[in-house]
Amino acid sequence: MNETLALTESTYYILLSLHTPQHGYGIMQQAEQMSGGRVRLAAGTLYGALNTLCDKGWIIQLPVVDGSRKKEYKLTEKGRQVLENELDRLRRLVANGEAVLGKEEA
Repeated sequence: MNETLALTESTYYILLSLHTPQHGYGIMQQAEQMSGGRVRLAAGTLYGALNTLCDKGWIIQLPVVDGSRKKEYKLTEKGRQVLENELDRLRRLVANGEAVLGKEEA
């Protein structure tokens, strides 16, 4: 899989929020809470991102329950791999930064 591009912080938290199935408002709340308030998703931005992530196959929309307007989404295996790749990339960034800055402090 060649999904190794750096994710935006918003995309990272959307994917992370979808570790368990979630509807749009829940994604917005969870992303804001996990990011310590840094990521505040507007509805238009969120739904545009969700459509893009569905198109990439990183998430899927679950079947809508009769009579409900809520759309729930879920992380796919491909999306989970993208998220794991991003986590590995971030770990390398931190390790490199600590290695360089640690040498300066010694």
